[in-house]
Amino acid sequence: MAAPDLSTNLQEEATCAICLDYFTDPVMTDCGHNFCRECIRRCWGQPEGPYACPECRELSTQRNLRPNRPLAKMAEMARRLHPPSPVPQGVCAEHREPLTTFCGDDLSLLCPTCERSEHWTHRVRPLQEAADDLKKMVESQRQNVLGEFERLRRLLAEEEQQLLQKLEEEELEVLPRLREGAARLGQQSTQLAALISELESRCQLPALGLLQDIKDALCRVQDVKLQPPAVVPMELRTVCRVPGLVETLRRFRGDITLDPDTANPELVLSEDRRSVQRGEQRQALPDSPERFDPGPCVLGQERITSGRHYWEVEVGDQTSWALGVCKETVNRKEKGELSAGNGFWILVFLGSFYNSNEPAFSPLREPPKRVGIFLDYEAGHLSFYSATDGSLLFIFPETPFSGTLRPLFSPLSSSPTPMTICRLIGVSGDTLGPQ
Repeated sequence: MAAPDLSTNLQEEATCAICLDYFTDPVMTDCGHNFCRECIRRCWGQPEGPYACPECRELSTQRNLRPNRPLAKMAEMARRLHPPSPVPQGVCAEHREPLTTFCGDDLSLLCPTCERSEHWTHRVRPLQEAADDLKKMVESQRQNVLGEFERLRRLLAEEEQQLLQKLEEEELEVLPRLREGAARLGQQSTQLAALISELESRCQLPALGLLQDIKDALCRVQDVKLQPPAVVPMELRTVCRVPGLVETLRRFRGDITLDPDTANPELVLSEDRRSVQRGEQRQALPDSPERFDPGPCVLGQERITSGRHYWEVEVGDQTSWALGVCKETVNRKEKGELSAGNGFWILVFLGSFYNSNEPAFSPLREPPKRVGIFLDYEAGHLSFYSATDGSLLFIFPETPFSGTLRPLFSPLSSSPTPMTICRLIGVSGDTLGPQ
């Protein structure tokens, strides 16, 4: 027998009669025929016998399947000698038949053999009919998405107008009082200037001229009473609170942990590296360029070079803290101000007010218990939110970030309550919670 015939016979003997491919985990039936274990399992899908051999139709009352290890080795040899040819598009990879129908239960393309063997109880339809229905579903979903976003845009536009109107009302309420106070101060300044000029002129006269009608001048001096303007509260009642913004930003949340190699010796980290608080005593830790000292800071383990990122920190009742990001290359032995010019972008809370190295920030409200930080690296955007009520605390002017950034955490004062990075809760990750 010629070599090609031997090769062909080897292929035939190593091929399963059901899937028409090389055997995978072959088993033998009572009648002596061999099939892939999975193929015969699917073919004998009924829970009870008798079971008919797919090749000779002999019946058996039980599923007596014996592994055929020699045949498995033969199939592996045949697979190496003759690797399966690539399956053309539109052809079933298992049965090498054209794909002609679509299963609505398994959402898969079927050939006639697939349909007869394991999908005969499923919702099977011709390809074109299934494609037409899918197009209708996609178009319907597209319209739903467009409609929902259009409603959201309208709601945001209404909220924007309401907030702007409230700000305008506050402006109209405060500005007249400020202008009235400024006008009153201007009048008093004019009167004082005139009296001072008159008195200076009298001082240049001889004694007779200085004392002549001096009673009238002194009376007018006594009549000038400086009246300070009424105190006008400068804190705005209206804050920037966009409905659903924090919930949207949470789509970009990541799992942040602390890097103990960067922690100041006065800081105490939890075992899971999610909480930090300032201790009463300095720890004996090895010094290194990576460790902050004297600044009471610790960095997040994660390094950020692109993308959008959001994390939340539970600050509780801490009286002073600092949060933000910094360049990985910052001088961690810095003794001066941690400013943007030095590679630090941080928001600092000091007892009753917020401070930053930027001149402009949002109206200050009651301190939040939980702070959300959102970073858009490419857009150069860094903002801070009260995760409790969704209000904006502070937003940095657009900054062209470059290099690697790291989250920064700093409990500035000792507190029994640690600063805690909120972790994801639940499998779906739809909510955030503290440690």
